[in-house]
Amino acid sequence: MTLIRHQPRFFISRWHPDFDRLLSESLGGPTDDTVWTPSVDVNEENDRFLLSVDMPGVEAKDIEVSADDGVLTIRAERLTRARADRDSVDNVKSVCGTFLRRLTLPVAAQADAIKAHYANGVLEIDIPKQARVETKRIPVTIN
Repeated sequence: MTLIRHQPRFFISRWHPDFDRLLSESLGGPTDDTVWTPSVDVNEENDRFLLSVDMPGVEAKDIEVSADDGVLTIRAERLTRARADRDSVDNVKSVCGTFLRRLTLPVAAQADAIKAHYANGVLEIDIPKQARVETKRIPVTIN
């Protein structure tokens, strides 16, 4: 008798990229795998939130960070590199284009004090927390 380990998520994980591509195409999105989506890491500390966005090959002038109405917007563009030698053949795997990500800011975020810093292909966004306001208990009176 041969035992086979039951893996209920095997088929889901195997077909996940195909379903993503199918949904993207049916909704009018990109029809290839060249969509640029940088990873965003979020860390919460005692006094701030720290976001790290990997954006290798992007110039600082092509990055825009804004906060409006409780939403943080990160927009960037990675341009194609100009080739000097047109007689060579390239196998290019890097993706170029525009990236847009919107994140809802937590209630504790102090939107007017957000700072962004870009170095070595990593965008770091520092979102300070507001001072915590203690809840005031209101007594209920009976008439």
